Amino acid sequence: MARDTRETLDTKIRELNDAIIELASIVEQAILGSVTALAERDITSAKAIYEGDKTINEKRFELERQALIIVATQQPMATDLRRLSSIIDIAGELERIGDYAKGIARIAMRLGDDTPLRQLVNIPKMAEMTADMLHRAISAFVSLDEEAGMSIPKEDDQIDILYNLDYQELLDLMIDDRENIDRATFHLWVAHNLERAADRVTNICERTVFTTSGKLIEFDHTDDESDAF
Repeated sequence: MARDTRETLDTKIRELNDAIIELASIVEQAILGSVTALAERDITSAKAIYEGDKTINEKRFELERQALIIVATQQPMATDLRRLSSIIDIAGELERIGDYAKGIARIAMRLGDDTPLRQLVNIPKMAEMTADMLHRAISAFVSLDEEAGMSIPKEDDQIDILYNLDYQELLDLMIDDRENIDRATFHLWVAHNLERAADRVTNICERTVFTTSGKLIEFDHTDDESDAF
């Protein structure tokens, strides 16, 4: 590959990395913001996050378009192709996490000013842990840090524990009083969306390992493909 062509390709890949970081930041804030809106019963913020999902979708498709143009015009080598294919895949994972945030925002809008069944404790923790995992997973991908890509998914177990705790507590509330069923179901969907978002982060880590090593691995998590609420 000619030097000028190599430099152009490297520049374009750096630009895509920057775009991935930007998109991940938007998604991270959407996850945190949607849960805050739910906890504070802030319908205005929830609506903004819900409508902001359009921006996430647009950025995802623009990333894919740019990556495909590079594949078609820049004669990438095998290692470049792994990175470009991973960028396309990660953009899709980020868009899906954005859908989970949108789902939580929708629930916050539907619940409105309703008094919560109980103080939200595990759900904000799940959101913070998921956002932190996402932030570090994207950093690992951009910096080609395979070790971090291997270690971050192990933290998903803690989110699963919190999800199971919430599931059991909310189920008990529904059994104790049928009047709790609707609100408890909404809260279960919120916890479910966060648990699924964390699973998507592990998928991003899989792409980091693939980019750095060429190995296709699958981390051990339940890949429930049910839609976000």
